[in-house]
Amino acid sequence: MDIFQIFYDNRNPEQAEQMAKYMRNMFPFIGLKKPERLALAKEFLKQKGKDKKVDWDFIFKCYQLPEREFQYLAVDYMDKVRKLFTPADMDNIEKLLTTKSWWDTVDGINRTVGHIAMKYPEVKEGKILKWMKSDNIWLKRISIIFQLKYKEKTDTEFLKKAILHNSQTNEFFIDKAIGWALREYSKTNREWVKEFIENNSLSKLSIREGSKYI
Repeated sequence: MDIFQIFYDNRNPEQAEQMAKYMRNMFPFIGLKKPERLALAKEFLKQKGKDKKVDWDFIFKCYQLPEREFQYLAVDYMDKVRKLFTPADMDNIEKLLTTKSWWDTVDGINRTVGHIAMKYPEVKEGKILKWMKSDNIWLKRISIIFQLKYKEKTDTEFLKKAILHNSQTNEFFIDKAIGWALREYSKTNREWVKEFIENNSLSKLSIREGSKYI
């Protein structure tokens, strides 16, 4: 099954223009909205879900193609084979996070990073700690939000460190990530988040986002 050709055969120029505009014309699109894209890829992803090891050749091919739907396809595939990822894949994941980077793919890849770090906690103090201190805003963002689904298993010391290290960047996607991480954790530990916001200097955006459920 040539999934690349299947996508191209279903090109919708009018939708492609709208989708590119929504993403600030940073990427060209084929014009496949999410439900259609998932329907076209359903059988392909079902088969690829049986992979015994991560097909990095496929993922990187998706990233080499210009249209944004192929990067989404790579992320969908990563979701399908999430259990196959190990710390050995973190270097390749970093390449993805710093290639054609924008919130849509970065936040999708975050799900895989969160899974790896939960299963292999050593990557927190290794690779993710380096991301936290990097100059790349998307790596910083991941260091703040990778624990989004951890609930009571959240490492609050690491979360605190990641937020405070990056709380003065004045970067929208960082401030938004801080607010998102705090808002999500407040569903589990409202008091911790309330106290954290009260006792630390955060942007107005981070405070507004983080305080939503307090």
